[in-house]
Amino acid sequence: MRRITILDTTLRDGEQAPGCSMDLGEKLEIAAQLERLGVDVIEAGFPIASPDDAAAVKAIAKRVKDCGVAGLCRAVKGDISCAWEALKKAERPRIHIFLATSDIHLEHKLKCSREELLEHAVMAVRFARKYCPDVEFSSEDATRSDPAFLLAVLNAAAGAGATILNLCDTVGYMSPEEIAGLVRTVKAGLNTQLPLGVHCHNDLGMGTANTLAAIKAGADHAECTLCGIGERAGMAALEEVSMALRTRGDFYGVETGIRPQEFYRACKLLSNTIGVDIPPSKAIVGDNAFAHEAGVHQHGVMSNPLTYEIMKPADVGMVATRMVLGKHSGKAALRERLEEMGYRLEGKALDDLFERFKRLADTKKDLTDTDIAQLIEGSVKEAQRYTLQSFVINSGTDITATALVRLMKDGKVHEHVARGETPVIAAFKAVDKIVKHSYPLHHWSIHSISEGRTELGESLVQVWDGDHLVVGRGMHTDIVEACIVAYVSAINRALNR
Repeated sequence: MRRITILDTTLRDGEQAPGCSMDLGEKLEIAAQLERLGVDVIEAGFPIASPDDAAAVKAIAKRVKDCGVAGLCRAVKGDISCAWEALKKAERPRIHIFLATSDIHLEHKLKCSREELLEHAVMAVRFARKYCPDVEFSSEDATRSDPAFLLAVLNAAAGAGATILNLCDTVGYMSPEEIAGLVRTVKAGLNTQLPLGVHCHNDLGMGTANTLAAIKAGADHAECTLCGIGERAGMAALEEVSMALRTRGDFYGVETGIRPQEFYRACKLLSNTIGVDIPPSKAIVGDNAFAHEAGVHQHGVMSNPLTYEIMKPADVGMVATRMVLGKHSGKAALRERLEEMGYRLEGKALDDLFERFKRLADTKKDLTDTDIAQLIEGSVKEAQRYTLQSFVINSGTDITATALVRLMKDGKVHEHVARGETPVIAAFKAVDKIVKHSYPLHHWSIHSISEGRTELGESLVQVWDGDHLVVGRGMHTDIVEACIVAYVSAINRALNR
């Protein structure tokens, strides 16, 4: 069966989406999850873009062992040298060069002739091959390029030493039928058997459909992101492309190295990191993806899940089983259940989780696997400068909300009182007074993430630290406490920057 390789660009194209920036620790954590997911290549960043990007690519290149690591660069020697400096310690480094080939880009952005661009493409690939044995050449805006010129550039890049060629639907312009035709035309016109890939954006809502159509037409390589995040309307969603290929193997006749049971965990980790909720109706990983409310659907699923489910929740790592652990359960029982769920925690990590598990069990009698998964994914990874000790809220329809908040720092308790339009805003203002700084609030939300009469609330808070958006997350059965914990978490991350 034909094997399709997957390049995940969540940490590069995905991070470029407004509000989706990540720090080094967050990128390393997502890279580790992408490695577990089984992607072939992680595009870790655009090294020349900033020192932070270069440092992230360098750190990921050192850490990742089971898949390739790519750094994006323009067809410029300085970009290529910078990318190699960041990538050279990787087990499987890849320099990824992009160069626009459409006339609109040549005229308005590159301001060069077709002949000059051809020379530039050859120069860049040859220069990159001096450093790295794996060089990807991407034609930016390939889908709006003259097909004959596009082929000339791709053949020139291949002749200069490129090891993989890639077509970018940079502005999501094509329809599935058109991109399938383009792939067939390019495959037929290439003077090489090099793998041909696609990178499809979602401006017209067809990123995933275009990627699948290209694969059906003969593309060997697909570039995607978790949950389809990326520039503007995003791009092809990795979980959608992968599960379509897997579920409809009879039609596509291809396979990938993806481990789909890691999808839900990967997408939840991304959501928690960037502070953007997964829409309930999101295909594959949304909360409603396997929910059935209509009576006829419920009856059918109870009779045979195949009546209305073409995939099982467990196929993508969604937790379906109930757990029987509670406040009297011991650490050994928790460890055993974690292993059944696919988690491996030992030492201090297990001890810390067990303490959080016991605290939650005191307020929520019947814990589910979902609760446990959320505890793990919500583990606080930043250094704890401040922790919430206690709070008191006074509010009502006829009075202004007042909050007394006590935070612990370095063994000392700090407290302050503040008023606000709502109990949560009052508590946030009290925290600001304690830390002696006000972080502009960008967004905050609260929603239920578990089942049972005592539900677990999850709060996501985004604050501005200069021009950097920082995300905090908190969970508790008391929704106000969840919000305060999330706000304190965001402030800790801002302080640790």
